[in-house]
Order: sequence, then structure tokens, then C-alpha cells
Amino acid sequence: MSQTPANDPTAANEDRRLFFARPWVFIRGVPAMKFLPPEGPPEVAFAGRSNVGKSSLINGIVGQNGLARTSNTPGRTQELNYFVPDGFSGEGADLPPVAIVDMPGYGYAQAPKEQVDAWTKLVFDYLRGRATLKRVFVLIDSRHGIKKNDLEVMSLLDKAAVSYQIVLTKADKISALAMPKLEAATRELIRKRPAAYPTILSTSSEKGFGIEDVQAVIAEFALGR
Repeated sequence: MSQTPANDPTAANEDRRLFFARPWVFIRGVPAMKFLPPEGPPEVAFAGRSNVGKSSLINGIVGQNGLARTSNTPGRTQELNYFVPDGFSGEGADLPPVAIVDMPGYGYAQAPKEQVDAWTKLVFDYLRGRATLKRVFVLIDSRHGIKKNDLEVMSLLDKAAVSYQIVLTKADKISALAMPKLEAATRELIRKRPAAYPTILSTSSEKGFGIEDVQAVIAEFALGR
């Protein structure tokens, strides 16, 4: 556990940098709830519509381009994919300090309905029933804003009292003038939602900005600060 004083941002940034400098590994794909790993370290999950840029963002956060699979085919992630820092056996007390969970994208209408229904059930069951889930990052494409599917997921998280935070992706794809307006409109949309964390994070995996802000949130859970 980090001994960094809470009021020392320089040391906290160094802790974060060192934490994400280590390699990360894929440990498990979970196609159904019965295959979930035992509850242990805190988990942070990434949710969002298909093609919102989840895999690219996760790869940017851990600094490994090939860790989470990216694809031009929406809906490719069909399981809950678990990633953890390398170097922990997972046995006894030798557990990783945090796990990142890449969730199946929602809102992809061209997949077979049976498949979509299975993904949806897995996602919703996980969100409702995982005690170690500390934060869900709900990813929103900056070009499109919050859609109906996103609101449905937020309502589920509100009902389950699971903390979630909006992350705007692909922020480089809209103008610098439009970004503050989008952030303000998004803040207004979530203002009265009980489980929504008020700080909105704007990111671009392609340009690399905003990545450290997401890392900082994950590091808080991992390092116990």
C-alpha cells in the first residue's frame, strides 16, 4: 500500500506512473456469472456502447497496445474480460491490487438477438451483484453524446447503488469550442442521478490526453489512498 501523503500530488503522480509502468495481463474471460473469479481485489469496469473505444482506452491506460482486443467490428467483446497487473499468483494473500474489467459493448443491433440478450443479461447481472465493483466507467462517444442505451445503464447503476463515472471518448474528434459545451450538457444530465460521480473525464486514446485522469482514479482504489 502506498505511503504517499494525501496532500502530496507530485508523489501521488509518481505512484500512479510507477503503478501503470508495470506489465498487465489478461487472466480470464467470463461468459457467465458462474465463471467469475472469487471476490477479492477492487474491480473497476468499463462499460459503453459498441464501438465507443473501450479497448483502445484500456490499452492506453495500461500502456500496452495489444492487451484489450480492438476491432472495427462492433460487438466483438462477448465476455467480461479481466486484466490485472502482472506478478501476482492470485493464491492466498498474493492478490493483485486491482482488476480492470472490459465489459461487452451494448447497443449493437446487428448481432443476433439471442446473442445480444445473453450479453445484456451477463452485464446487468454483474453490475447488480459484484460487491468488489468499486467504479464503473460509462464511456460516451463525444461525437454522439448520451443515448437511450446509456441512460438505461445509468438507471440500472443508480438502482443498484453502484458508483459510476462518465468518460467522454474520442474527444479529439470534436472541436475545442464544442467540448466544454458537451461537458456542461453531460454534467446537467447526470446532476440528479444518485450514483453518478460528478467529475466527467474527457479522453482521446488516439492523442493520449485524459488517460492520466482515468489512471488516477484507478490508482486511488489500487493503492488505498
